[in-house]
Amino acid sequence: MSDLPSFDTLYQQAEDHGVPIAVAVAGGADQTVLEAMNEAAQRGWIQPILCGSETDIRSLADSLEISLDKFTVVDSEEPAVDAVRCVRSGQAALLMKGQVATPDLMRAVLNRETGLRTERMICQMVLMEIPRDGKRFLMTDTGITIRPSLEQKQDLLRHIVETATKLGSESPRIALMAATEKTNEAMPDTLDAEPLSKFARDTWNDRCAVSGPLSFDLAYASRAGARKNIDDPVVGHADGMLFPDLLSANLTVKAIMYTADCRFGGILCGTSVPVVFMSRADDTVTRLNSLAYALSIVRTH
Repeated sequence: MSDLPSFDTLYQQAEDHGVPIAVAVAGGADQTVLEAMNEAAQRGWIQPILCGSETDIRSLADSLEISLDKFTVVDSEEPAVDAVRCVRSGQAALLMKGQVATPDLMRAVLNRETGLRTERMICQMVLMEIPRDGKRFLMTDTGITIRPSLEQKQDLLRHIVETATKLGSESPRIALMAATEKTNEAMPDTLDAEPLSKFARDTWNDRCAVSGPLSFDLAYASRAGARKNIDDPVVGHADGMLFPDLLSANLTVKAIMYTADCRFGGILCGTSVPVVFMSRADDTVTRLNSLAYALSIVRTH
């Protein structure tokens, strides 16, 4: 079993906290956004702030029979900019990507004067749960950096260890992902595993286990390690998977999302506050999952 919490646990934690957190949504005129914000507000998790066309937001809410009495609506032609402004001003403690294009949101987030930029690398961190196997693990970077350098991978490793720790893992087990467990000069990504493992030892000593290169079967399934005679604390027990590039990460996470019986949510790490960040195509449940995940992180931020 994973050391990371299930989404049921994250939902319960959000409800047990008792104090709703203000969330600014960039692009509120969307059915799944309104449904998720309404349910989260009804559960007592959040105080929603919707940025976007007020006319469109109120018209859609009326059609969905959702009352906006407990919502704040910010009429905006630049919802990403105004949602970020709500966070910067302290009006909101979380930012959520709604019905806006990712480039528009990232421009607002990355603005050096008015955004949420820090010195840290920004990445998307997906929390994946496979209930059938009792598996829960983090995956990065699934949405931002196309081909991270070794130095950037070090910061991604920091993010995944920090996120796992905030979610309650006392000694995270992180897999450095590759197509094979053997180093191969023809596959440069496998060569990064040794310096990354050394970086982990120097940074955290024995407070986490980092192993690689590991293929997905080894990171996920103990039986794969047994069949290949690989005895390693991360094999079959990965709390986090650090992928070599966006292509491998994005293909893997979307393959699981669309073919497996799973639950998942996503946030951005490296910003001054967590950002609920998934696709505009996601459904209401995924938005709620991502929100519960972000609320757990922001309360230990």
